Amino acid sequence: GPCRVTADNETKYHPESWNEIANVFFVDQPIGTGFSYAEYGESVSTTEEAAKDIAAFIAIFFEHFTKFKGRALHMAGESYGGRYIPLFASAVYDQNAYLEDIGMEPINLKSIMIGNGMTDSFKMAISYYDMACTSSGTPILDISTCVRMRQAVPRCEAFLKQSCIDQFDMINCAAANQFCYSEIQVPFLTTGRNPYDYTKMCEGDFADTLCYPIMKTIANYLNKNSTLATLGIDPNSPAYGNYTVVSFIVNAAFEKTLDEARPTYFYVEQLLHRGVNALIYVGANDWICNWIGNLRWVRALEYGDAFGSTGHEGDDQEGLDKLREWGGVLEDGREWEKMGMTARKGGLTFATIDGAGHTAPYDKPKESLELLRKWLDGKEL
Repeated sequence: GPCRVTADNETKYHPESWNEIANVFFVDQPIGTGFSYAEYGESVSTTEEAAKDIAAFIAIFFEHFTKFKGRALHMAGESYGGRYIPLFASAVYDQNAYLEDIGMEPINLKSIMIGNGMTDSFKMAISYYDMACTSSGTPILDISTCVRMRQAVPRCEAFLKQSCIDQFDMINCAAANQFCYSEIQVPFLTTGRNPYDYTKMCEGDFADTLCYPIMKTIANYLNKNSTLATLGIDPNSPAYGNYTVVSFIVNAAFEKTLDEARPTYFYVEQLLHRGVNALIYVGANDWICNWIGNLRWVRALEYGDAFGSTGHEGDDQEGLDKLREWGGVLEDGREWEKMGMTARKGGLTFATIDGAGHTAPYDKPKESLELLRKWLDGKEL
């Protein structure tokens, strides 16, 4: 965004904002997050339901703001956005046939962008071992703990495959996820490290700050009367003055339906086959939605050879060396510098951002803006 919230509850100009090079609008969704609310108590508990609302909103937006009609639309999201952006974009794409039938201009959907996303929870579950115990990340845990985690990996894979993939059974899938969580995630989470940047310790109570005290400051700023008035929030709405960084009510509703465990990368495949490009970028220091888990599902896509093998033990390792450095010159007079690793296949690009955690544009704003600039310009990293 165009501003950064300061420690004294004010704002300062953010020169590396993405709206420096593009028109950007943010949507508080699903219903109940941010300042969004339903007048008659309607709610959603799955991404499939939320996708209908977003597709309708985007159609209304372009119909109302006519100067944007026909312009390229790039849909972006982070974290859980790895689940909802593929479905939202698919709903927008499929809706175009209906828009044309009723005489409206179709949406010019060009690409999706997923940052540090949770797109395939199956492959992500296994990657937590790699990030905490192998040289793929940084070995953080003691050897005996890592050995126990390593022994749990194949059991976790088999349990998830049987209960969540081969046949989706709500009770068994929930049990499988709980087993994997207890055996593979909890050992890291009990270290006190920041799951959004494993190179740092968590600051504050996780439930209160998400390891970033600035989150509380941002919430306080957004709940100021002057901010609410500027944003045009209805004083009579239930959202007025009640902004929270995380809506635990919405979170609980989605957890109840095991929404995160549903397969999502198939939607990315289908979008790619229809000419909608996809950028998957990951801050290299993130643990919770890490680069290993993301690279594995990208490699598993049925789209060309999608950079080679899946990287799983026993698989053909050909293609792993296709990752290469990407970078650029951030300021005049400076030399080219490496910003991460990347691989590309047709309209699909994968990239890591060195030194960034879960919120890559916040951690590395200049590098993230350079990534976005090249993506929107259609240039190879």
